[in-house]
This record gives sequence, structure tokens and C-alpha cells, in this order.
Amino acid sequence: MSLVAEILEVAKEKGLMIACAESCTGGLVAVALTDIPGSSAVMERGFVTYTNAAKVEMLGVAEDTLAAVGAVSEEVAAEMARGALARSHADIAVSITGIAGPGGSEHKPEGRVCFGVASADGIVTETQEFGARGRDAVRIAARDHALSLLHQTVQKLASKQVSPS
Repeated sequence: MSLVAEILEVAKEKGLMIACAESCTGGLVAVALTDIPGSSAVMERGFVTYTNAAKVEMLGVAEDTLAAVGAVSEEVAAEMARGALARSHADIAVSITGIAGPGGSEHKPEGRVCFGVASADGIVTETQEFGARGRDAVRIAARDHALSLLHQTVQKLASKQVSPS
């Protein structure tokens, strides 16, 4: 069974809904989740917030946070995930913000991607350095990493639920 199929199966069994808040991946996580028939039982909605204005307007990311640390940061990833959870009927929200390339800077190099996962357990963030391997490769790596984080979260939440007798 594929990772995505397992995410959907476990989430469906446990009644968990998922939302995505994506920037540099442009909706690739939502596409991966909705490619499988029956995903509507689990995939609640997706937000593609490519610009800072979209992050603020659609997800409630604070302009002060963007000004202080920039869009490619764990702080913004956390606010994106929190905002997606608050603006949906989902139980889990995953967020992605990064620099797919080309470009970047000394302080925020190409291939740096920040992730957030929000659920009833709180918010977890992390940063991955995928390197300057090209725009498509960074976007795919970011998608796959977000799906892995989502899988871990679904498994964790599912293991906490008590099955009805």
C-alpha cells in the first residue's frame, strides 16, 4: 500500500479530516491526496497561498511575523498550519513554505523548506534543506516530506483514539 493510500485509509477509519496550506508546492500535497478515489472522505480542503498577501488573507498569518522572519520560516509554517486548521473542518493541517528555486540567498538558500503540522496535539514545525537540486526536485521532495509528516501525525492520532467496542 502506498503512503498516501495508508494516510487516507487510517484517517478514514478514525474519522480524521485533513487540510493543506501550501506555498512553494502549489497544491502538490492536495493533488497527491485527491488522486486516490474516495479521498473526499478525508481531504477537507486545501489552501494555495503563494503570496504573502494570500497567507495573511486566507490563513491569518500575521504581517508582523512575515516582516520579522520572512515567509520561509518555521514561525510562518506554524501560523499557516494553525490558520488552515482554524479555517476548515479538518482535524489535521499540514503547511509548506519554502524556496523551490531558482534563487535564494545566503540566509535562505534554494531548497530550504519549512513545514508545520497542526492538530489537537498542538503544532510541530521543522525545516529541511533539500539543496539546490532544481525547482521540480525540491517541490517533489517537499511534497513527499509533507506526506511523511502527515502520515506520522495520522498514525499518532489514530493510536490515541479508543476503538468502539
